[in-house]
Amino acid sequence: MLSKSQISFIKSLHQKKYRKEHGLFIVEGIKSIQEFFRSSYHIHTIFYNSEQYNLLPKLPANINLFEVNNAELDKISTLQTPQGFLALVHIPKNKILNSDDLKKQFTLVLDGVQDPGNMGTIIRTADWFGFNNIICSKDCVEVFNPKTVQATMGSLARVNIYEEDLPLLLSNNTLPVFGALLDGESIYHTQWGNEGLIVLGNEGKGISPEVIKKINKPVTIPRVGEAESLNVAVSAAIFCAELVRVRN
Repeated sequence: MLSKSQISFIKSLHQKKYRKEHGLFIVEGIKSIQEFFRSSYHIHTIFYNSEQYNLLPKLPANINLFEVNNAELDKISTLQTPQGFLALVHIPKNKILNSDDLKKQFTLVLDGVQDPGNMGTIIRTADWFGFNNIICSKDCVEVFNPKTVQATMGSLARVNIYEEDLPLLLSNNTLPVFGALLDGESIYHTQWGNEGLIVLGNEGKGISPEVIKKINKPVTIPRVGEAESLNVAVSAAIFCAELVRVRN
């Protein structure tokens, strides 16, 4: 059985403050846990429902296993319907961005994306289309937020996430900077070349004025209907699909 202190500790990791303090985040569901197990991430503990124990892969001895019942899983899970497995995973050290790693490819740059579901969907979409890196502004939602992690469906284990001061990064950048703006050139007529940064903005405010100044190639997804705007995760998917199409 889980002690009250163990339950309290795990529940504290639902909050960013304690994830940062303890260097751990939560992953739920056996499929997502398996993705992290096969990656460079390090799993600290897996809590499992005994009824689903046979779904666990063979694990190294340094991963702690802890059997819990449904009531305990309900208490520590971030989900309304727990999926039988919950893992505590070590938060890796901040990755250092090497500008050479951005050459000869396209990279998504997120400016102030706040919704955890949007962030997770963008990471999952990037993984689907083969984008290796995502750069986030410092005011983006934390990628280790449980809702973000859940929305990535394990893709967080494969996509490199960098947190950067965007105006500074773009000032020192030599790659084309494409920005998703309403008054830009249609993405279907744009000459993309073979590399660049694709800037997508906040759900409500769009790209910040400081970052807009650094954009040298404004582009837009043409509007046919009457909707005022597109969801940022949907926009990311359209950009990724078009970039893959023109490069292939």
